[in-house]
Amino acid sequence: MGKGKSDLSLPLEELAGFGSRLRSVRTRLDHTRKLFESYKDDIGDSSVNDALGDFESNWEDGREDITQQLDALADMSEAVVREFTKLDEELAKQVREAMKVEDRRGKKDDKAG
Repeated sequence: MGKGKSDLSLPLEELAGFGSRLRSVRTRLDHTRKLFESYKDDIGDSSVNDALGDFESNWEDGREDITQQLDALADMSEAVVREFTKLDEELAKQVREAMKVEDRRGKKDDKAG
């Protein structure tokens, strides 16, 4: 291990928001049918609306796989943040406790001298 700089660094703030951003993508993917339907009157041409309907129908099969993978990635990123934070807190606690023991030893030596 090097002095001063940690050998392991994770951008926890960015990673903490990653899971919610993935879930947001998933939610938006689930609403494509409603989005297409909301533009139905604006488009007017039935062939375009039919094509969008066909796309939505075919897209549904692949979307399920994608949404499951997005959920899994979101769960993993949240688990990494949670576990790394727990580990960091535990290591910090161990360092504080070690410093207390070292400090007490130093005080005993001063009294003896």
